[in-house]
Amino acid sequence: MTRAYRLDAPSHAVAETLAAHQGPDPWGGGALSPGEFAPVVTRSQKTGHRVIRPMVWGYPAPGTDLAGNASDVRWVSTVRNAESPFWIGNLRHSELRCLVPATSFAFRGKGNDHWFAVDDSPVFAMAGIWRDLTDMPVFAVLATDATGNVRKAGASSMPVLIEARNYDRWLSSDWKEAQYLVAPFADALTEGT
Repeated sequence: MTRAYRLDAPSHAVAETLAAHQGPDPWGGGALSPGEFAPVVTRSQKTGHRVIRPMVWGYPAPGTDLAGNASDVRWVSTVRNAESPFWIGNLRHSELRCLVPATSFAFRGKGNDHWFAVDDSPVFAMAGIWRDLTDMPVFAVLATDATGNVRKAGASSMPVLIEARNYDRWLSSDWKEAQYLVAPFADALTEGT
């Protein structure tokens, strides 16, 4: 499972790459872990345009007391079973799907962290879902079976990566069509640091 990712691109570069409105919150780039704010791209229900919004990475695990100490919150950051009743309600509503921009993703395997980036795509998008909690919006990244170099490094799963030609399909299609995007990534991934 993805345990961290990086977005080493500022807001304006993310907006340009994902054809989204930048929004008022600046992003300078850096590493991200569950429980931290990160920029994600959603589709505005008013205008239909893509917009960047800051959200917390991870859904609070069922039974989590959000009124307690924030460091005690267990975050569910990855959706591995898209058919689970816990997730399917969000997935069926296109307005609750999002694109999670990244420059690389990581998992712990064979004793250390392995980082992967998409060849020929400095900024890429992972499939995500989101919802508003009472005081903050949260998101999770969808996962699928690992392929290629990711599998060779010891991972059984990896993020669902969405190609640019499918951004609108992920953000606006009926779930019967969008679910076909939850599949292993066919293009090359490069392992880095």
